[in-house]
Amino acid sequence: MHRLALLLLALWLPATALPQPRSYRATVVHVTDGDSVRVRPAWGGPAIPVRIQGIDAPEICQPFGVHARSTLQQRLLRQTVTVQERGRDDYQRTLARLQWSGQDVGSWLVSSGLAWSYRYRRNPGPYARLQSLARQARRGLWAERRPIEPARFRKLHGSCEAHEAR
Repeated sequence: MHRLALLLLALWLPATALPQPRSYRATVVHVTDGDSVRVRPAWGGPAIPVRIQGIDAPEICQPFGVHARSTLQQRLLRQTVTVQERGRDDYQRTLARLQWSGQDVGSWLVSSGLAWSYRYRRNPGPYARLQSLARQARRGLWAERRPIEPARFRKLHGSCEAHEAR
């Protein structure tokens, strides 16, 4: 009996110690803003906060922020997506690419003029070409005379929470 318990324990431990898959299906249960959602993995468990990698959407309190969130909500809320994990951000959210109906969500947001291709130092980001096309077509936020990138907006005005406290 003791050997059987040890054998079962040995078989069970490696299965529970496996890391979560890097790519999995999940349901979008909440849209926080234009580049952040919460998903519930198909295997169950609590909702996971996800930051869509490669994009930067307007802050909620800046022009197009509410529009970006509501458009993302209309498309993804209660929909099944494929989450391709890429790491963690500074707020411990999962950084991931999302696929919905075979489409990359980040590319759709940038193409629609609802987000910027996330730039890092001199790297124009993964969606720079799509951003250029959206800008030329004056789609979404590019219809504004001088749209301000979210990182610059935060430097100039602080966070949206600071605006709400005023």
